Amino acid sequence: MRLSHILGSLIIAMLGGCASQAPIKPVEYLDDRTAITVGSLKEPIELLPSSHQSGVHVLNSLRNRASFAYLGPVEWDRSGTIVYGLWVHIAPGNDQPIADIRSSAALTLILDSGPTVLTPVDAPQLGRGAYQPVASWGQTAYFELTLSMLKQMAASQKLQLKVRALDNAIVNFAASGDTHETLSAYLHSRGVTGD
Repeated sequence: MRLSHILGSLIIAMLGGCASQAPIKPVEYLDDRTAITVGSLKEPIELLPSSHQSGVHVLNSLRNRASFAYLGPVEWDRSGTIVYGLWVHIAPGNDQPIADIRSSAALTLILDSGPTVLTPVDAPQLGRGAYQPVASWGQTAYFELTLSMLKQMAASQKLQLKVRALDNAIVNFAASGDTHETLSAYLHSRGVTGD
C-alpha cells in the first residue's frame, strides 16, 4: 500500500513538472492542399482602445461598445522558402465606424523605432487561416511583414496600432499586455536568433 502511494505521488510530481516546463510554442500546421507549413501564435495579440484619444471619444467609448484590434505574425514556409505576414483583425464596436483596413494608409503600426504604414498583401489560399477572427462582423486582412520588422516588434516595448475611421479620424489601439516576451519566444521557436 505504501509503495502504490509513493508511485502515485511520483507520477503526479512528474506530470506537474512536465506541465510547468512547457515552452511557449507557436501553433504550426501543414496545409494539405498547398504543402505550406504555417507558423503563428496560439492566440493573436489583443489591442485595446487607447486612452490617448480625445476626451469626448473616450467618454463615448465608455457608453458604447468599444472597438478592439488583434494582430499576429504568420510564417508561411513552402519547401524552405519562408515569407512572413502580419494578420490583423479589427472588431468594430459602435463607438466609431472603421474605414476599409485594406485601403491605402489605413493602418499604422507604432513601435519604439517609430511608425510604419502597413501595406496589405494577399495571403496564400489555405484551407484555414492562421488565426480565427474574433468577431464575425469584423475586418480581417494580412499585411507585409519583413523579418527585420518582426525583430523590431519583438524588441519594442511599445506596440500600438493607429486605424483610420470612416471620417478620417484616427482610432488608437495599444497592446493589452507585454508583447516583448511573446514575440521574442515566437522568433526563437521559428529558429530566428541574433541580428
